[in-house]
Amino acid sequence: MGLRFSSFLSYSAASSGPTLGDLPESCVASIIGYMDPPQICQLATLNRAFNAASSADFVWESKLPSNYHLILNKIFNHFPLDLGKRDIYVSLCRLNDLDKGTKKVWLDRGSGKLCLAISANKGLSITGVDDRRYWNHILTEESRFSTVAYLQHTWWFEVEGEVDFPFPAGTYSLFFRVHLGRAHKRFGRRVCNTEHVHGWDKKPVQFQLWTSDGQYVASQCFLKGPGNWTFYHAGDFTVADGNSSTKVKFSMTQIDCTHTKGGICLDSAFIYPSEFKKTKAFLNCL
Repeated sequence: MGLRFSSFLSYSAASSGPTLGDLPESCVASIIGYMDPPQICQLATLNRAFNAASSADFVWESKLPSNYHLILNKIFNHFPLDLGKRDIYVSLCRLNDLDKGTKKVWLDRGSGKLCLAISANKGLSITGVDDRRYWNHILTEESRFSTVAYLQHTWWFEVEGEVDFPFPAGTYSLFFRVHLGRAHKRFGRRVCNTEHVHGWDKKPVQFQLWTSDGQYVASQCFLKGPGNWTFYHAGDFTVADGNSSTKVKFSMTQIDCTHTKGGICLDSAFIYPSEFKKTKAFLNCL
């Protein structure tokens, strides 16, 4: 659609007859309603008719989640009632704080799909996290929450979390964003200290996921690849009804006490639409 329409734009610009500026605004709005949000924003700069049509409520309402009213009520205490649908879309595409900043919620700008992140330091329950002999909170620019939880060593590795949210209908995947080793800057360059990395090659980490409607998933894998942030896929769940809230509980554990393990940074747990596993390169999930 985008390619054919681009060809039409080129033809109209070269033609001496009627131009795109002569199209009725309602006709233009009907056309761009089939395009994705980035394309709509690009066409808004074409001429006055396209600029006006790109703000039409019915165009942007089709890009919003069907239950966007519930999402707004969940995120914002007092959301302006007089905003147009485009402004609502823009507001939801920002990194919006949830539950006193322990979580962040946003819409993917290109698709309008809902994404959610839960901070390891503030939003997850980590066994022994307040004992500085084992765990530390590290400031970093590599996290949406500006801090990550760093484990030096432990016998019992256990991380749990839960979220209760009105997810739009669809299938979602939960990931843990993990980094083996401790990254820092030296003379302006990123370096990684792997001194404390040990134990993750002896036994796999266990992942579990439960939902309030009875879904359950369990999986396991070894942690590997020191020096890079990796998204470990914990499991998928399906939301059939976006008009009610779905509670999701999840865990990441390695509680075999025959050996210690350590040298790991835990950033966040992420919930993305499952289709992102094929379209988002950063989900180098294992």
